[in-house]
Amino acid sequence: MSFTFARPDRMINELGTEFTGNGTHFAVFSENAEAIELCLFDETGSEETARLELPSREGSVFSGYLPGVRPGQLYGYRAHGPYDPAQGHRFNPNKLLLDPYARELSGRIEWDDALWGYDLATGDDLSFDTRDSARFMVKGVVQDPDFDWEGDRAIARPWTDTVIYEAHVRGLTMAHPGVPEELRGTYAGMASDAVIEHLLKLGVSAIELLPCHYFLDDRLLLDRGLSNYWGYQSLGFFAPETRFLRKGAGAAPAIRQFKDMVKRFHRAGIEVIMDVVYNHTAEGSERGPTLSFRGLDNASYYLLSPEDPRYSFDTTGCGNTLSVAHPMVLRMVLDSLRYWVQVMHVDGFRFDLASTLGREAEGFDREGGFFDAIRQDPVLASVKLIAEPWDVGQGGYQVGGFPYPFREWNDKFRDSARGFWRLDKGLVGDLAGALIGSPVQFNHSDRGATSSINFLAAHDGFTLMDTVSYNERHNEANGEGGADGHSHNLSDNMGVEGPSEDPSILLARRLRRRSMMATLLVSQGVPMILSGDEIGNGQQGNNNVYCQDNELGWVDWANADDAFCNFCARMIALRREFPVLSQECFLQGEVAEDERIEIAWFQPDGRAMDDALWNEEGLHVLGARIDYSNREAFLDGGRPVFVVMNAAEQVRFTLPGGNAGARWVRVLDTAREDPFETETLEGEVAEISGGSLTLFRPA
Repeated sequence: MSFTFARPDRMINELGTEFTGNGTHFAVFSENAEAIELCLFDETGSEETARLELPSREGSVFSGYLPGVRPGQLYGYRAHGPYDPAQGHRFNPNKLLLDPYARELSGRIEWDDALWGYDLATGDDLSFDTRDSARFMVKGVVQDPDFDWEGDRAIARPWTDTVIYEAHVRGLTMAHPGVPEELRGTYAGMASDAVIEHLLKLGVSAIELLPCHYFLDDRLLLDRGLSNYWGYQSLGFFAPETRFLRKGAGAAPAIRQFKDMVKRFHRAGIEVIMDVVYNHTAEGSERGPTLSFRGLDNASYYLLSPEDPRYSFDTTGCGNTLSVAHPMVLRMVLDSLRYWVQVMHVDGFRFDLASTLGREAEGFDREGGFFDAIRQDPVLASVKLIAEPWDVGQGGYQVGGFPYPFREWNDKFRDSARGFWRLDKGLVGDLAGALIGSPVQFNHSDRGATSSINFLAAHDGFTLMDTVSYNERHNEANGEGGADGHSHNLSDNMGVEGPSEDPSILLARRLRRRSMMATLLVSQGVPMILSGDEIGNGQQGNNNVYCQDNELGWVDWANADDAFCNFCARMIALRREFPVLSQECFLQGEVAEDERIEIAWFQPDGRAMDDALWNEEGLHVLGARIDYSNREAFLDGGRPVFVVMNAAEQVRFTLPGGNAGARWVRVLDTAREDPFETETLEGEVAEISGGSLTLFRPA
């Protein structure tokens, strides 16, 4: 079939492909290209059936309308322009390029030297390679936009009611006995009855999915028999990752499978948050392959060295940095985000290495173009936005530095909780800050107490079980001599490195996990739980399973700790029972004379904490009376609570308000066989076990 460009029957300003009912409009941005060719392929992707130069160029957007091209058509681009690496230009029309806006993909990249724009054999990135890369490239697919959402809409749950569960599509489902075997590792398996039932039983309100944008397996990893398991090597910001698709006869297209997953989660009342990677792409440094952005316009899509544009400017540790400060690159990111909200119905995003997105000419700028664009966008300003507030560039650590409405991963919470419970010195002040939402970091610029995303463990680092089972990382399986991953684990093996059958060590580890999880769930802010932590999942001490798409990286359901799972579920229920634990406003220690005291700190003998006590390095016990913020006066009917965190030996603790008749009820004690057995105290003094967290309410 022959194709000829025609004028579209209406004005189309969208980038990517748009099927109009009679044909398809193609549009792609390149500021420095001289011409761009559209290449069409047969249904197998192996034969190029047409090559046509896009006829229109306006505002650096090349476009054309082809009557007769319908959903299912495979395509790619070739870009003509200068091959001048010294000026940052790496155009090579011999390389088939993926459309940055492709909504659906066919095939996978097959690594071959022809995918590089230069002669890879010589290693000279100034050379020019003439081999055609099309046979090795993934292709875009013109998408069918029709889908029946059956009334599905965003949940928009308040941050104060949010409990996040971070999970990987394959990691959560591959070994789950309740997920049908043919659905394991897929979007359908992720939203299967077994997984949803588990999440509902646990009580989480949102699932945060590790990257589901189309991503690549690094060639070096494949050569070592490994893979890019986590997925932080995006190449397609609009297309669902194809390895998570259900294959075989009758399988729905990728877009439909992802939408079905979201719709099932929403029916269960669970929000879907996507982990997105807009800070870099899978093309790597200037010595990486030419797959999409580099071939379309290297100098526009990427930050280049200001001293020598031949080289990438890398603030991500991944070889390149996306130039989000460029208006058309910024548009691509915003278009991608809006697409996933409006078309795919996701409820929010977690931004990987988000400091990179805020980098302007002078470094990180919380008032930069990306943040300004997000805040004025009526679609994006209303969804959940979470920053990983650091990158590896100079000045990249920005915890507390992001503007509203962003929330931020708070690694200081993780470090304070881990250190306090393993008896590190001088941490009562840090733990107190963590308990009330880390105000030192976040209580400024009119931000609220839900600005902090609190976590004990995340995909990157030790699981909770490994935190209490290993003193050192054991990453030998990654093939890097055990040198990869960070050494800042703040872990404690409790006396034995790795698994143990010693009853006393097992008991100590159980108590430590209970007390740490309880700390997470009684703290102001938004709690996030790593998938598998609730059932005692471990990774044999590997704190960097980014390349382990196998039993090491998957959640181990066969050895699930059901008792700890029940504990976590009841802790989440307890958090909801006492809204005082999840407030919008920061609590103040000093208030006006006619107002209630919002937060007060105590020692076991009943003394209020003072400067001398806060600076006492050997202090390992702290009590806190937590009441409602005076700004939340509408919650006057709520009850305060009293929390005691005791990482040391057993103590007798005098509770505050010790007038005759004032009584407290113990509703949580992590050291007891039944942690949630209630007990009304007869007097003012409570026995607090060593290593425990205890919660009281007024009688």
